[in-house]
Amino acid sequence: MPANLTPDYFKAEQWYRQATTTEEKILALEQMLAVMPKHKGTDKLKADLRQKLSALKEGEGKRRKSAGVDIFHVPRMGAGQVALLGTPNSGKSSIVEVLTNAKVHVADFPFATSAPVPGMMNFEGVHIQVVDMPPITADFVTPGQAGTYRNCDLIGIVIDLSVDVEEQWKVCVDFLETRNLLLDERMHESDERGNVLGKGVVCVGTKCDIVREGEAEKIRQLCGNRFEFIAVSTVTGEGTGELPGVLFRQLNIIRIYARPPGKKPDMNEPFTIPAGSTVQDLARTIHRDLAEKLKHARIWGTDVYEGQSVQRDHVLSDKDIVELHFS
Repeated sequence: MPANLTPDYFKAEQWYRQATTTEEKILALEQMLAVMPKHKGTDKLKADLRQKLSALKEGEGKRRKSAGVDIFHVPRMGAGQVALLGTPNSGKSSIVEVLTNAKVHVADFPFATSAPVPGMMNFEGVHIQVVDMPPITADFVTPGQAGTYRNCDLIGIVIDLSVDVEEQWKVCVDFLETRNLLLDERMHESDERGNVLGKGVVCVGTKCDIVREGEAEKIRQLCGNRFEFIAVSTVTGEGTGELPGVLFRQLNIIRIYARPPGKKPDMNEPFTIPAGSTVQDLARTIHRDLAEKLKHARIWGTDVYEGQSVQRDHVLSDKDIVELHFS
C-alpha cells in the first residue's frame, strides 16, 4: 500500500537530514511522525522512525549526563531575547555594539564571531537581550547554532544593503524554513508535545548609508507583509534610534507599572508581560500565591477612566498603571 506522504512530511524529512545536532534530529523526527498520514501504508515507516527516535533520545540522555558547557545555550535575560541571523559581514556585530554595551568583535573579515555574544539593550525602561551570532552560509552552519534560534523569542535577519541582497535573503530564509523556525499560518509556536517550533522574525537592513541602488526596495518586497523591515546605518546612526522600538514591538510584550494602594506608581521598572494578558496574569507574574487572592484592580491607562475599577479578566494595554487589590 502506498504511503502517500504529504509536503509537510517531506519538509520535516528535509529538516531531519540537514539537522546538525541530536536535539534538532529529535524534533524533526517528532514532526515527521506528527504529520505522517495514519493508514496501513505508513505502518512500517512509522515503526522505523519511532525506533530511530527512541535511539536518539536514549543517546541524548547519556550525552547530557556527561556533556560540558553548551556554548550555544544563551540564558534569557531581560524582557525578551533577540538572536541575529545573517551571512558573513552582514553587520550583526555592529548592531549589537551600537544597541548594547557588549564587547563584540567587529571586523572586516568573515567569521570574526565564532560563538554567541549577548548584550543588553534598554528601551524606555525595558531591558531586551540582543545576541550576536556566528554567520551562516549556504554550505556551512556551526553545529548547535540552530538551538539558540529555537530558544530565543525573536529572530532578526540582518541583510547587508551594500551588496546583492537576494542571495543573503535566500540563505537566511532557507536556514529558517528547513528547520521549521519560521512562524507562519501553518507553523505554530509549539507542537502538541510542547516543543518550540516557529519564531517571529524582523528584518534589519544594514549599511543603508552605502546602499546599492534598488537593494532596499528588493528586501522590502521580499519581506512583504510577512516581516517588518527597517534600514539602519551604524556609521551615520540612521535608523538605529528606531530599531529598539521595532524589536520591542515585534516581541509582542507590554509594559505595566505597579501602583501600591495609597502610593505613587514605580515608573522606572515596569513589569513586562505578553500582549493580551489580563489583570489576573499580571498578579500571577508578581506572585503566584497572591494571584489566587486577587479581588479586583484599579487602572489608569488605555480605554478606562482614571482609577477605574476592573475585574480580574480585564485585558491590559501597554503602559497601563495598575493597582491590585487582594482579599
